[in-house]
Amino acid sequence: MKALLQRVLEARVEVGPDRVGAIGPGLLALVCAEPGDRPETSGRMLNKILKLRIFADADGKMNRSLQDIGGGLLLVSQFTLAADCSGGNRPSFTGAAAPELARVLYEDLLVQARALHPQVAAGVFGADMQVHLVNDGPVTIPLSVPPP
Repeated sequence: MKALLQRVLEARVEVGPDRVGAIGPGLLALVCAEPGDRPETSGRMLNKILKLRIFADADGKMNRSLQDIGGGLLLVSQFTLAADCSGGNRPSFTGAAAPELARVLYEDLLVQARALHPQVAAGVFGADMQVHLVNDGPVTIPLSVPPP
């Protein structure tokens, strides 16, 4: 499973005219399931997202986690993180999990996140979404958790 984390002052997701998810300060996590991923993979990814120390402490050092600051978490499914551009100018997405598996893993990630963290918002799997964010820092961190 892959994720791209962006530390944000605020972020929101819209589908058409509807706002489907929004947070204040916290993390926007764009997530991509890969073939071979299982619910355990989602759990390990979530653990990393919640505990990654990328928020400033009193001394201005990145030493606090999302859980430490009580920030929001906005999870957005994004299969394009699996893009392979090595074969030419048109990306291949064969590195992304099939939509059926990806949906199950994304929904599992959401269930786990909502059980462990008080402030979780989400995009809509498979929808054409518009993601708005104010990147804080900017801090953008790529993560990868291999399947078990």
